[in-house]
Amino acid sequence: MTNTTTPETGESTPSRGFRDLSKMFGGGSSSVRQFGILGALIAIVIFFQIITGGKTLEPGNVINIINANTYVLILAVGMVIVIIAGHIDLSVGSVAAFTGIVVAIALNRWDLPWWLAVLLGLSIGAVVGAWQGFWVAYVGVPAFIVTLAGMLFFRGANQFVGNSTTEPIPESFFLRLGGGYLPDPDLGIPYNVPTLALGVLAAAAIIYGEVSARRKRRTMAAELIPLWVSAVKVGALVAIVIASSFLFAGGRVGTSFPIPGVIVIVLVVVYSYLTNNTIMGRHVYAIGGNWRAAELSGVKIKQVNFFAIMNMSILAALAGMVFISRSRASGPGDGTGWELDAIAAVFIGGAAVSGGIGTVIGSIVGALVIAVLNNGLQLEGVPSDRVQMIKGLVLLVAVGVDVWSKRSGGPSLLSRFSRKGGDFDLAAGPAATTPRPDPTVATSQGQPTTLP
Repeated sequence: MTNTTTPETGESTPSRGFRDLSKMFGGGSSSVRQFGILGALIAIVIFFQIITGGKTLEPGNVINIINANTYVLILAVGMVIVIIAGHIDLSVGSVAAFTGIVVAIALNRWDLPWWLAVLLGLSIGAVVGAWQGFWVAYVGVPAFIVTLAGMLFFRGANQFVGNSTTEPIPESFFLRLGGGYLPDPDLGIPYNVPTLALGVLAAAAIIYGEVSARRKRRTMAAELIPLWVSAVKVGALVAIVIASSFLFAGGRVGTSFPIPGVIVIVLVVVYSYLTNNTIMGRHVYAIGGNWRAAELSGVKIKQVNFFAIMNMSILAALAGMVFISRSRASGPGDGTGWELDAIAAVFIGGAAVSGGIGTVIGSIVGALVIAVLNNGLQLEGVPSDRVQMIKGLVLLVAVGVDVWSKRSGGPSLLSRFSRKGGDFDLAAGPAATTPRPDPTVATSQGQPTTLP
């Protein structure tokens, strides 16, 4: 195996062989858990592919998985920020339902243009988020209580505004937000070209991101992971992206990669950058790690908490609009249990119950685990009551195993494969032997630090 180069001295340290794979996604416990849950997702897909006789990876089914679970993916992006900051939001399902009924009425009764209805929905989310964020950040009421009150209030508001009836969505471009696809030009090939092009762009972005990250680490005189590890990481991700693009592009005529999936991709890119490369993102991690130390270091805790809660409600409003767009109607039962799916996705994706640890990508993978479980069990005809039982056990095991591992002396079960002594944990902060960093300064690995 190749040696790991240390830029500061120009010397090489002995390679640890396949143990260096623990550094594939950074080397910290959160990143290693992310790698582990990605492997679990692949294993679950293979398992259901076998027992369903190949139905799981049929193009039409893969497209349906994304379409049917977009709202969970969107909510998971916002919920991970709330949980990293040390809070919880129980109101997201009710806020989504309330936004959905108002937007449906605006489209059906007030004849609002679709784009104005979207702005109305996002504005509702912002106002609701500002209201709840005020109570959490400036009054000091725990987020659990504030959002529990919000869950009850906005569920009632949904039924009050809509008279507990279903409101249909008229034909307009709005319906494409939750049920549309990329264009499908007839070019004489059995695949959707825009979807394949999207896959190529995603693969190129992965390669560029890895090259850029290595160049940045070399400039900052940080330890570089072995080149072969980077190659394995990029190769695996590119293979998954290209294979997925062919699956989405090979569906029946008129279908391709769903527009809701494009919305999720945009959100993942934006929020991954926000959490990894902005002061606000690093402060969210700092507060979740130790809010007292963060406050002493000059972090504006009230503003950060306000942002986390308000942002969550805006994304809940977006999820509600995408859902009613696909359903072509808004009803009193919309949003029921959504908060539980979003919270489960974040914890399955590697976030810590106590805050300070978690990633946007990990939460998306966790949401996909739930989506594939739902889909696979439905294909096998498993009753809904048993589906709920299985999902509950998966969540309990995912969090319980990591909690048990921490109590037994390790950062996490999977992070036992990472290097020992003086390492910097990307999400949980420095080891005891490492000098404590300033919370406003990014680590050499591009992830936010947390305070002790």
